[in-house]
Amino acid sequence: MRPGVTRVGALVSSVLAAVLCVLLPAAPVAAHNSLTGSDPRDGARLDSAPEQVRLTFLSRLDPDTTRVTVTGPDGASVTRGEPTFAGSRVTVPVQPVAAGRYRVRYEVASGDGHPVRGEIEFTLTVGATPSVPPTTEPVTPGVATADPSPSDSAEPVVAAAQPIAEKDGVPWWPWVLGAVVAAGALAGGLLWRSRAARRAGPAAQDPAR
Repeated sequence: MRPGVTRVGALVSSVLAAVLCVLLPAAPVAAHNSLTGSDPRDGARLDSAPEQVRLTFLSRLDPDTTRVTVTGPDGASVTRGEPTFAGSRVTVPVQPVAAGRYRVRYEVASGDGHPVRGEIEFTLTVGATPSVPPTTEPVTPGVATADPSPSDSAEPVVAAAQPIAEKDGVPWWPWVLGAVVAAGALAGGLLWRSRAARRAGPAAQDPAR
């Protein structure tokens, strides 16, 4: 074999070996799905709360094997609806409120069936006010609110001092007055009889007179 042909063969073999070394490690990597972009982007600092989080992956997503969670600074979920899928994109509606760091965790299935997990973060620098509709108390028609009666709001009235209580509604003072009058009449009668007896004594001793 001529030396020129040998050199060419060796060169071709080297090139093929180099190509195989580049392509063979890339085959397993291509079998795994991976995140290619997000909105908000990883590490973003926002002065207004986003209404949704969108993740874009390398391959088409399966809704049955895709999981996305968004949590706030306190660890509570801020998602407010079901995710929607469009090819390799998934969109999750969110409602961040408090200022702080938010974490977006995801889990997707790769082409070879292995799960791929990861997370991104963004920071809300200004707290948002949640949009909650005002609530009003129900009003029952035809039912009027009763005004407080005068007796309920008036100051308590202290009853005037009453004389000594009367037993069974019968006054006691006529009995006392009657007893006093009777005693006086009895004393007067006894006194009169005593004087009459004294006067009748001398007349009985001297009948001639």
